Amino acid sequence: MGFGTGIVLQGWGFTLQNRGNNFLLNPEHPNALAPRKRPYHTIIPGMLTREMDGSLYAPFDVMGGFMQPQGHRQVVVGLIDDKLDPQAALDRPRFCLSEANPQSNVQLEEGIPAETMDALAQMQHSIVPVTGYARAVFGRGQIIRREPDGTLWGSSDPRADGCAVGF
Repeated sequence: MGFGTGIVLQGWGFTLQNRGNNFLLNPEHPNALAPRKRPYHTIIPGMLTREMDGSLYAPFDVMGGFMQPQGHRQVVVGLIDDKLDPQAALDRPRFCLSEANPQSNVQLEEGIPAETMDALAQMQHSIVPVTGYARAVFGRGQIIRREPDGTLWGSSDPRADGCAVGF
């Protein structure tokens, strides 16, 4: 799944992808693959525009399967509500609901204060601290913020091996 199907066409040098694996053929399911529907999928990059004039603020993405919409929201809150610069928004520790139900574990990345973890546990949340390589569950993001003067500010997630480089 990390490298698609694992099937490489002879002589072509790339793997076939399996990005349709989240779609269902059961017509009663909300994520059914059908005409005129938009089933949930994780190929959902984001783009923010400025409210005052509609100009481009930032294309961004947080890859990572079911973490993707959760990561998008956390990055947007960092950028817009908390007024963080793009790199600080990506560097911020994340949380992740492991499943889409009220009984889901709440995975908390290293860097989240112990007091916060304790408070969530006291509210009956099932807390799972996550450290080291397991932090991959929190996705990997990139942001390019466009300043009003046209300057571009790139940033890349420390949870992955990318980097932002100007040229």
